[in-house]
Order: sequence, then structure tokens, then C-alpha cells
Amino acid sequence: MQFNYIGHMATYNRQITDVREFMTRLENFTNTHNFINEHNSSNATWVAGHNQFSDWSHAEYKQMLGYAGRNEATAVRAPTVFAEANADSVNWVDAGAVTPVKDQGQCGSCWAFSTTGSLEGAHYVSTGELLSFSEQQLVDCAGIRYGNLACNGGLQESAYKYYEAGHKAELESVYPYFSGTSKTGGHCAYDESSTTAVTVSDYLAVTPNAPTQMKAALATQPLAVSIEADKLVFQTYKTGVLNSTKCGTSLDHAVLAVGYGTEAGQDYWLVKNSWNTTWGDQGYIKLAIVDGEGICGVQMEPLAPTTN
Repeated sequence: MQFNYIGHMATYNRQITDVREFMTRLENFTNTHNFINEHNSSNATWVAGHNQFSDWSHAEYKQMLGYAGRNEATAVRAPTVFAEANADSVNWVDAGAVTPVKDQGQCGSCWAFSTTGSLEGAHYVSTGELLSFSEQQLVDCAGIRYGNLACNGGLQESAYKYYEAGHKAELESVYPYFSGTSKTGGHCAYDESSTTAVTVSDYLAVTPNAPTQMKAALATQPLAVSIEADKLVFQTYKTGVLNSTKCGTSLDHAVLAVGYGTEAGQDYWLVKNSWNTTWGDQGYIKLAIVDGEGICGVQMEPLAPTTN
């Protein structure tokens, strides 16, 4: 196992010089390795595998899950009813509405990535132009005043309110992301002279726990969604359709739903994560479509922003 872990260290460029840390991380890796082997012998509909988190402690992993949860200030708005979709499948990645997979790093800023992803999709649907918007802008500028806490978590609705307050989206290339390595937000460097003309004019709540309505909404644009991601079944996902209730429905992570389809007879949501292409299936996961709250709670809080 030590040989396996040394190979893992080389793959993910792990720099460990302290013997105590090495032994601790080796133990974490061994526990993950045993889970992967046990799962992959169970004939499940998805495959587990190693990734950059295999030697992390659960506390380290949990710290990256930055969905803050709704409160009185973010009361659920009345859902919008979408016209039922007839398409058997939708894939906004293939359609050109989704930017390449990004990496939030060691910062609980998933809420910012879910927000920009949904705005990128809405702008593409509106104009046919794909732009990559700045998550760092939201981490630095859409702070406590809007209900967000930078690397300590936030909420897509709260980020939409920042845009609605009159701020426009900066490009990733103009306002690049650095909090993944600094593990903290920076000073707000919003500059109206360098922004795009794009902002959020409103956002729509999709009927919760209703797969047909989520399909209908997803047929119109990518959706900001929230999930529970703190279990090993999610952490180690590699390929296939995850259909385990072990994932849980206590929301703690924000992602982007970018399509739906069917694989081996199982309907699924296609979801883009913000953990680099080294996680999951090149940065994506397929979550089984089931009744109710959905696998990992993915059907609980879908949101569709509208753009100017």
C-alpha cells in the first residue's frame, strides 16, 4: 500500500517531508483505497476511483464544501412553472454553453462557481456567445453584505443579488481566480471600466423535488443546483450513474446541472463540478434521476438566472 501511495504522491505532486504527516496521509489513502475496492466489487452502476482527495482527512474535504444554506434572508421564492420538455436528452456541454471545468482548490467557493456557470449558460442561450466569468469577483466582492463568506461558504441566490444590485460580470481573464491556493478571499478589485455588459436581471426557482419540472427548466438553460457531497460515494466517483441513497440530502455543495440523458437504462442528470478534471468523469458526474429530493439532493433547489 505504501508503494501505491508513493505513486499517488507523484501523480498529484504531493510534497510531504514530515514523517508523521506521511503516516497520517498514508492511513487516509489506505481507507479510501479499501472503500474503492469494496465498492467496485459490488456490481454497482458506477465506478469509484482515486483522485486528488484520496489522502485528505474528512475535515479537510468538508472545509471545501461551501454551500452555506438558506436562511430567513434567502427565503424560497415561488417556483416558476416551465413548459414540459419533450426531448429525451439535453446536453449543454455539446451545445457550447458550458466553459471548461474549473478548479475551486482549497476554498469553500463552490457557490461562486455554480453562480458563474449558470450565468455563463444563460448568457450563451441569450446571445450564442460563451464567456468565462470571474469567480474571484464574487469571492472578493459579493461578501457579508450579500450573505456570502468568501472561502467559508455562500449561496447562489446571494451571489445573484450582488449582480442584481448593479454589478456586472468581470471576465475570468481580467479578474483571475487565486483563492484556491491562498485559501482566502482578497480585496475587492471590481472595476466598472473593465467589466462585461452582462449581469443577472432576475432568477427563477424551479419547482423543488419535481424531476419533470427540472427537465423542463434544464431544456431552456443550465441550472445552478445544490447537493450533498461529503460522503465517500461522491468523493470517489469516477464513471457511470451514481444512484446511491448513501449520498444523502443534507445540502453542502453547489454545482451546475448541464443536461440529462439515459445510460444503460438509467436516466441521469449530467452535473459539472468545480474540482478540476482529475475528479469524477473529467470533472463531471451523472446522478440518477429518481422521485423526490433526488440523488445527493440534486432536485431540491434548482435555480435559473436570467440575464440582461
